[in-house]
Amino acid sequence: MIAATEGIVLHSVKYGESSVIATIFTKEFGRQSYMINAARSKKSKNKASLLQPMFLVELEAYQKQSRDLQRIRAIKSLATYQDIPFDIVKSTQAIFLAELLYKTIHEQESYPELFEFIKHALLYLDLMDEGKANFHLYFLFHLTEYLGFMPDTTMPGFEGWLDLQKGVVVPFEPSHPMFANKEATAQLVKLALLKINELDQLKIKRSMRDSLLESLVDYYRLHFDTLGEIKSLKVLQEIFS
Repeated sequence: MIAATEGIVLHSVKYGESSVIATIFTKEFGRQSYMINAARSKKSKNKASLLQPMFLVELEAYQKQSRDLQRIRAIKSLATYQDIPFDIVKSTQAIFLAELLYKTIHEQESYPELFEFIKHALLYLDLMDEGKANFHLYFLFHLTEYLGFMPDTTMPGFEGWLDLQKGVVVPFEPSHPMFANKEATAQLVKLALLKINELDQLKIKRSMRDSLLESLVDYYRLHFDTLGEIKSLKVLQEIFS
């Protein structure tokens, strides 16, 4: 059947002389792989430009549940970014988050709440100025709610350590190495209480931002054996250095 849906591009690879296979997280069908014929031909330059990490698209596809690779009939932009493609901080964050989502979202079923969270977060990132350096931290933290392992950041007193194995802030330093130190935990507690339009209130140094990012990525690794090496992580850290 021919089906229409909105999508978020996670990954794409060249196929043959002019085609592309794109992995897209769709609102109606979850994660799907699509063949886009002649996407890199001279007549279809616009198609290839739409398939960048975290771009929002509208598509019509020949959708068949028993098929692993679907075929796109038509694709166009859902919303044109004004800043993300041209701002090195925002574009690097988008590439990093696309890689992480590509490695964590595997279900081929509708999850509209998750789709809307990602979509609206990206649209806000495109517009934001102050606080944009903290966007990926906010995104990673709140994404855990939709993936089913949001940590309990309730502080048990005046100080605590986020135990990554338990997913909870504890009043003592864990005996294992998988935890965030007191300073990082305190900042994570602050982050958990902020709305996306309040990210400029999180005043942290680059070293603390790196520490928070490493703790969050470690937390994801505990829940996804498929995460492996995130190649864009080093690039993201270099951008903020």
